[in-house]
Amino acid sequence: MFNEVKKSIQWGGETLTLETGKVARQADGSVIATLGETSVMANVTFAKSAKPGQDFFPLTVHYQEKYYAAGKIPGGFFKREARPSEKETLVSRLIDRPCRPLFVEGFRNEVLVMATVLSCDLHNDPDIVAMIAASAALTISGVPFMGPIGAARVGFSNGQYVLNPAMDDMTQLRNKPEQRLDLVIAGTKDAVMMVESEAYELTEDEMLGAVKFGHEAMQPVIDLIISLAEVAAKEPFNFSPPDYSALYARVKSVGEAQMRAAFAIRDKQERSNAISAAADAIHAALTEEEQADPNLDSAIKKLESSILRGDIINGGARIDGRDNKTVRPITSETSVLPRTHGSALFTRGETQALVVTTLGTGEDEQIIDALNGNYRSNFLLHYNFPPYSVGEVGRVGSPGRREIGHGKLAWRALQAVLPAPTDFPYTIRVVSEITESNGSSSMASVCGGSLSMMDAGVPLKAPVAGVAMGLILEDDGRWAVLTDILGDEDHLGDMDFKVAGTANGITTMQMDIKVAGITPAIMEQALAQAKDGRMHILGEMNKAISAPQGFSEYAPKIETLTIPTDKIREVIGSGGKVIREIVETSGAKVDINDDGVIKIASNDANAIKKAYDMIWSIVAEPEEGQIYTGKVVKLVDFGAFVNFFGKRDGLVHVSQIANKRLNHPNEILKEGQEVKVKLLGFDERGKVRLGMKMVDQETGQEITEKKEEAEA
Repeated sequence: MFNEVKKSIQWGGETLTLETGKVARQADGSVIATLGETSVMANVTFAKSAKPGQDFFPLTVHYQEKYYAAGKIPGGFFKREARPSEKETLVSRLIDRPCRPLFVEGFRNEVLVMATVLSCDLHNDPDIVAMIAASAALTISGVPFMGPIGAARVGFSNGQYVLNPAMDDMTQLRNKPEQRLDLVIAGTKDAVMMVESEAYELTEDEMLGAVKFGHEAMQPVIDLIISLAEVAAKEPFNFSPPDYSALYARVKSVGEAQMRAAFAIRDKQERSNAISAAADAIHAALTEEEQADPNLDSAIKKLESSILRGDIINGGARIDGRDNKTVRPITSETSVLPRTHGSALFTRGETQALVVTTLGTGEDEQIIDALNGNYRSNFLLHYNFPPYSVGEVGRVGSPGRREIGHGKLAWRALQAVLPAPTDFPYTIRVVSEITESNGSSSMASVCGGSLSMMDAGVPLKAPVAGVAMGLILEDDGRWAVLTDILGDEDHLGDMDFKVAGTANGITTMQMDIKVAGITPAIMEQALAQAKDGRMHILGEMNKAISAPQGFSEYAPKIETLTIPTDKIREVIGSGGKVIREIVETSGAKVDINDDGVIKIASNDANAIKKAYDMIWSIVAEPEEGQIYTGKVVKLVDFGAFVNFFGKRDGLVHVSQIANKRLNHPNEILKEGQEVKVKLLGFDERGKVRLGMKMVDQETGQEITEKKEEAEA
């Protein structure tokens, strides 16, 4: 009934298994990959013909985490997996980015890849397993895919690279100083296709070493997929790339001069309009049969690419007049919005980001419900890319995969320099509004985010800047690396390589390749140029702000104190009665975590002090010999009971009330009267003993023997 095929290897201390032929047999390709006890099923289906007139490759990738995989039930009201989580979106992109360039050029049939997490052992992250499963499913499906690819995660701890570190080690790296890198890499047997990383000021050599380590470590995985395909692969789909060389020659002859003139225009909008006009002129110059050719748009795009790439590779200027290493003009401004906690406007050429920082309390932390458990994040970064930023009309809705991916990239770049939550007990939200875009708005978000947080008073360890690098790689082996690429250079080039970091090292690196990978020499050159570009940008940013400023008057003020964990119950009270009373009485927000750390927040310093004093009076222990202000709560024949320390009462014996004999305490005291008392100690039953006669009731100072003699 089943034609099951299974292949296994030992990889990174775990068993990696690929199996096919038993589940989802109607899919074109189906593979279950298992690493340890983490299993992901990848299913591939593809249309057997392209839609008429379709001029793009419709690849769709969906990665899904099922809560049952970790023995969990989803939270929320519906108790069902709903819209994709941030991680699901990001992993879908991790699968898409290295696979998309490996489909045969000209293939336009719709392809669907679905990767579903079936089991998670909470040690091996399913994202790497999903990438391997998807690669294997594509390889055996028969679709024209020039893979396979392998994938690996690389850590860096105690000066050593680590293959596929545990999930717990890679969660919240900011709180784990011994863990300095979380790098995901994918590639073919010969070259690297994709890199995504979160780093903690690693050098260029350390990052390059991690890439080489990961690429070498994934080779057994590629061999495993090939061995599976040798037994289980379907017949290749009958597809031949369209030959439109004659059409391209015709397009070039009628339109090269006008198109070349259009690319010579420096301004983006004017250049875009001129390129569109040149394309229209090409259409008008062709016959009806040539206009109806489905490869016409591809031929025009090839002409655009040849003009842009040819000028650069032959040593000419780029389309905006720069050489290969120059960064566009930069303007940085801070405090551009009057009521926000921190704001910055970062402009680099025709790319601009308005970035705003808001400081909140513990109540504002994001609770993340993940397969490996719930945790809280006090740093949020949201990226918005409206249509007007590129001069277009479009629908506006919830953030798409691009917005989520760019926002996460900026988040990784900045979180490496954030202060520890214990040193800066605020929740930080950074929002980047892209107001103009012509190349690397994510890196503009990094620069603007750094400026904005310093404007808000966040004590960053160091400013962070980012730059995007491009690549022109010709068939004859000639290549050129471009610093601070434009949108057209990204669109028509071969690489998008983003690097962000401080003056001391790299905090994130992301690379996407549109050709069959790049060599270490090219990557080394790109890293060197990126460092020069980053240092230049940091210098320009420092002209606006180089160190954290004071807090905005509109930002909440937070004070923290740590109490013994056995006192938490007393501060909260039965049913939260005590904590509600503290909040209502003081007017401050109060957050208590399970470790006994209490955050008190308010715009009013007096409210913070009042809440602090109320909490301290509950958890602190009175000290023998100290003088306190109290209130008489009860009079009895042998003395007075005084409430002197929060809810704590003590007895002032009648002999300790005054320096004279009293028949009854009511000769001097009355209930409700405020008095100054000294803590004399505790009796054998632990009862508090207080005294009044040795304390000046007006000043609250202890009466010394010398003072008594002087008065006498």
